[in-house]
Amino acid sequence: MNNMRLLITGGAGFIGSAVVRLAISKGYDVINLDALAYAASLSNLDLVSESENYTFICCNICDKETLNAIFSEHRPDAILHLAAETHVDRSIDAPSAFVETNIVGTYNLVDAALQYWTTQGRPESFRFHHVSTDEVFGSLPTDPVKKFTEETPYAPRSPYAASKASSDHLVRAWYETYGLPTVISNCSNNYGPYQFPEKLIPLMILNAIAWKPLTIYGDGGNVRDWLYVDDHADALLTILQAGEVGRSYNIGGNSEFTNLEIVSKLCALLDRLLPSDEGHYSQLISFVKDRPGHDQRYAIDPSRVEAELHWKPRFSIDAGLEKTVKWYLANDDWWKPLISRAEFGERLGSYG
Repeated sequence: MNNMRLLITGGAGFIGSAVVRLAISKGYDVINLDALAYAASLSNLDLVSESENYTFICCNICDKETLNAIFSEHRPDAILHLAAETHVDRSIDAPSAFVETNIVGTYNLVDAALQYWTTQGRPESFRFHHVSTDEVFGSLPTDPVKKFTEETPYAPRSPYAASKASSDHLVRAWYETYGLPTVISNCSNNYGPYQFPEKLIPLMILNAIAWKPLTIYGDGGNVRDWLYVDDHADALLTILQAGEVGRSYNIGGNSEFTNLEIVSKLCALLDRLLPSDEGHYSQLISFVKDRPGHDQRYAIDPSRVEAELHWKPRFSIDAGLEKTVKWYLANDDWWKPLISRAEFGERLGSYG
């Protein structure tokens, strides 16, 4: 069992809660710090909420004074920073929240971590793991040979991507300038249980269940590399434990598919798992005007994390999608309260 005391920011969100659940199962002592914004839910953590190794603190990472107090009281051995505004569409409509949380919040956290680490005598075992996205690298051509590596220049094309690129640079600067022992990871598109239904996969599943249009941007040809969330959680803890300080690691699922292919796979799964008298779910697919700055293709080259840390994803796209669809079908008590919100089912990000 692991006795590391781990401070996880954003641990009530989609990816963060997966990391918390896995970390608790591995024996970590977890302090979950989350502001409980709209896409976070403590119900994501019902499976571990009673664990003696788990502590929840409601706090916004923009509150630096409270961050300093948390470090002093809980004395973590490592930080896993996932707290962020994450939805590209929302960043197009309202970018200020992304600047505040992803840039200012990350500055507050990394600086509080530096002060704490310094007062502790700068222990070599301390780690600050910053979790980022492949969107900081911009858009790839359709050439399947080309993929994002850790050396790919940054070229963000949305307010969300720009805010995450900025936070990456801040964390890297605190390593280079002050010696704070940091690692950075950039992941491909995540999917799986507990994902807030604004992202493509859960939105399509729930709209299909309600027999609503399955609207896809443009012609549906935008390509993403899909990563099952439990695989990502495993990779994050692997990097935290074994990653080289000052290094970055790309995490991908080796599963490139167009948005249309993903939605078609979901329709086929639902045809099998929840047949409808209305017909095949694929007849709900429709296309809408593409959003501004919609990157054509993302693809991660995960060879560094595979070669150096011996990590590989366990779930194929078909296995992961089936687990995901079955989870949403079996857990309507989790998602039904969310669909009463006015924005549910709508595609955002049509600014201009």
